[in-house]
Amino acid sequence: QVQLVESGGGLVQAGGSLSLTCAASGIARGINNMGWYRQVPGKQRELVATVMISSGGSTDYADSVKGRFTISRDNAKNTVYLQMNDLKPEDTAVYYCRLQVTWGQNYWGQGTQVTVSS
Repeated sequence: QVQLVESGGGLVQAGGSLSLTCAASGIARGINNMGWYRQVPGKQRELVATVMISSGGSTDYADSVKGRFTISRDNAKNTVYLQMNDLKPEDTAVYYCRLQVTWGQNYWGQGTQVTVSS
């Protein structure tokens, strides 16, 4: 059974930094990509950043976080990280880790709250 455990959320002042970690267990191979999404009440979940696991390690970012957030991976540990710098109040959301396997199925973590105060 695939499980994703997120950690690292919290409260930070605008301009500060936080780092999120997502560790996947219960899967030995077949991961296509992993990434981070976020959601605020009343809005759809949106992509923050993704990284390819199966090949190349290419990354993709939402325009709103480019230049401030960095996603990275440790394939040996099935873990992805999200370094968030220069945080803004509009980054406040629940951040979810997502793992996609090569046959298309998605798995989600339980979410971690990130709150940025102005």
